[in-house]
Amino acid sequence: MSEEADHDHRPLVLMHRLPSFALPFRDRLHSHFRVLDPHSSITAGETPQAFLSRHAASVQALITVCPSPVAADLLDLLPSLRVVVGSSAGVDHIDVAECHRRGIAVTNAGNAFSEDVADYAVALLLDVLRRVSAGNRFVRSGSWPQKGEYPLCSKLGGKRVGIVGMGSIGSEVAKRLAAFGCRVAYNSRNKKPSAPYPYYANVCDLAVNSDVLVVCCALTDKTHHIINKDVLTALGRDGIIINVGRGALVDEKELVQYLARGEIGGAGFDVFEKEPEVPKELFAMDNVVLSPHRAVLTPESFEAVFEVIMANLKAFFSNKPLLSPVKLE
Repeated sequence: MSEEADHDHRPLVLMHRLPSFALPFRDRLHSHFRVLDPHSSITAGETPQAFLSRHAASVQALITVCPSPVAADLLDLLPSLRVVVGSSAGVDHIDVAECHRRGIAVTNAGNAFSEDVADYAVALLLDVLRRVSAGNRFVRSGSWPQKGEYPLCSKLGGKRVGIVGMGSIGSEVAKRLAAFGCRVAYNSRNKKPSAPYPYYANVCDLAVNSDVLVVCCALTDKTHHIINKDVLTALGRDGIIINVGRGALVDEKELVQYLARGEIGGAGFDVFEKEPEVPKELFAMDNVVLSPHRAVLTPESFEAVFEVIMANLKAFFSNKPLLSPVKLE
């Protein structure tokens, strides 16, 4: 460790990210913490593993930038690690069980992204129902003078909307859709005493009683492909799927087939199973709206997640309760 580092009393924080991902507020962290980033701090000829080994004894806190994985192999390199601070709402890239087994706390972004993702879910749903993007292509292609009036679309008000995952995002989605006059119901791990909507313990039962499913639950082993063939069949040929959670919550291959056969009414995707790869069959479907995983990305949400990360780090180094701890399910 350098003499300069010896006299720097700021707490040490390791930044864990893929080379193509970076926190836009990384420089602001330097005012409070000594940030180690293997992709910018590494010396010539040094491997990332050697860099981590050199600092392993000093690193107690790690910021992980989604989707950088945090698994046993990384934890083995950091024996002094005591907290993994996540920058996303989902933590499916973190082995939470292994962290807890080792006594390492895990945090996520808390509610920082909830309002922006909820806005985006409603926008996708409106676009699918009213065919805004498809209508835009219709006009730009010169089809309006040639083909005449655009086909009728469907209204949002009065729709039965089932929300899969009544967490902070699901609650914000429900609030917005209720204002549109939708009849909201939900599925979640448990019934929420604070949620004034009908609860269905089974997703298929929710689908039977819904015109739309908005998927915004966490991705776990239990929720992988929670939207499967049975759920799609229960939703029916006029049903719509909106996914702003994780791609693997939906059995994408099955959904593509249902859309191709006209056995589901439409879909709006902000997330995909193998991002950035997207099933090419979807490109020509006017009843499908595609988005490149951008629901969370606004200047306001970045400021909010910066505040959450700062609060969690300051709490950890002050031996105070963490702001947004992730519990082991």
